[in-house]
Amino acid sequence: MRLVVTVFVDTGIFVALHNADDDFHSRSKELMKQALKGDFGRIFTSDYVIDEAVTVALVRTRKHELALDLGRVIIESLRITKVWVGEDSFKAAWKKFNMFKNKPLSFTDCTSIAIIESNGIKQIMSFDSGFDGLITRIC
Repeated sequence: MRLVVTVFVDTGIFVALHNADDDFHSRSKELMKQALKGDFGRIFTSDYVIDEAVTVALVRTRKHELALDLGRVIIESLRITKVWVGEDSFKAAWKKFNMFKNKPLSFTDCTSIAIIESNGIKQIMSFDSGFDGLITRIC
């Protein structure tokens, strides 16, 4: 029996991938290449991550076209499964956000954790060390 592995892609990976000036640009390219080859199994992200990635890309680069392109790449990708934050995930994320007082996790990060848990996702591709101890992090 083959173990099905899955990975959730976090905001920083997408932002670095589309910003050549980002310190993590090269590493994000390597990781996404591996992910798209299937090395980490099925690829997931969420609508909140897409929102955050497009917004962060716009704010950091001040290039609307770059942010627009980033959004298009994620949204139109047939290889990336998009999970929408629904009411259950939102409520679970809010509980987690209240719990994680001493962990540097945003509310969006908490929605990611809620989605990861409810979908049985095994690992996260992220440069954010706030996920350490909660899920296996690929960086």
